[in-house]
Amino acid sequence: MLYRLLIRPIFFALEPEKAHAITLWMFRLLLRMPLVGTLARGQFRLRKVDRSLKVWDLTFPNRIGLAAGFDKDGQYLDVMPILGFGFIELGTVTPRPQSGNPRPRLFRLPTDGALLNRMGFNNQGVDELASRLERFKRPPGLILGGNIGKNRDTPNDKAVEDYLTCFERLYPLVDYFVVNVSSPNTPGLRELQEKEPLRNLLSALMAANREKPKLRPILLKIAPDLTETLLDNLLEVVSMTQIHGLVVANTTAGREGLRTNVAKLASYGSGGISGKPVKDIATAMIATIYQKTEGTLPIIGVVGIFTKADAQEKLEAGATLLQVYTGLIYEGPTVVRQLLN
Repeated sequence: MLYRLLIRPIFFALEPEKAHAITLWMFRLLLRMPLVGTLARGQFRLRKVDRSLKVWDLTFPNRIGLAAGFDKDGQYLDVMPILGFGFIELGTVTPRPQSGNPRPRLFRLPTDGALLNRMGFNNQGVDELASRLERFKRPPGLILGGNIGKNRDTPNDKAVEDYLTCFERLYPLVDYFVVNVSSPNTPGLRELQEKEPLRNLLSALMAANREKPKLRPILLKIAPDLTETLLDNLLEVVSMTQIHGLVVANTTAGREGLRTNVAKLASYGSGGISGKPVKDIATAMIATIYQKTEGTLPIIGVVGIFTKADAQEKLEAGATLLQVYTGLIYEGPTVVRQLLN
């Protein structure tokens, strides 16, 4: 309540990317203050209940993770686990650093409880992330995921090489991988969701995976805008290549049902929508996939998780694990504790 009434209005008055950086800088500073830091940590403490579960031979401390995009380059790994996350997904990261799309490229839609972004895979490159992870003292039990993509200027017929580069560099440092071919903000990227390009990509990654001492789970993050035919083709490729699961779903390019002023929305331009407007779409997609695969394929449910009811809907639809991002922005840093307690 304090966050929604007092803190959020202050940060929502700032440009979103600037607010993101300032918030995390202030949180880190707060935690370093001797007494204040101890009190702050107490606000995120979870009840002493065993919430662990085993998926893909990994033991997750709990079901709630931080979605990709919040900490692309692993810059906040010292503070984000304090909020109670059982796992953190880094990225999307690309082989070479890239600045992403021009600013402004992130917009809040408070009337809809949503974000609109066209970030464009802005990141410092896989070597920088790997270097940071090599220095990171990981808290006991924390699971890390690596969300990997291709550089904007890499043609789709060379995309496999970019994904393999990220896989090889991060293999010793993360516990699972997510293949991102579904962002609407990199031109042509979603074409990689089509049957043959997707089969080639996932087959190459699984071949590289099988050459390693231990398999890392490889998941595919999909768009919520897939037609039934495309979804069936995708699931056929998933079965054929034997990847380990899906992340459902990415942002949507659709604008249906939004309550934000039409002129204001138009002024923001293109981008993917996350948050409450996509919640039911993603939940329905989870249920469809769960039914089509007879519950044999683990699913990470993401998009529109603000409350315990939202989380429960995703689990009942067939999700095994959950991730939050937009809900964290709107509900505040205690959202993980609220969901788990």
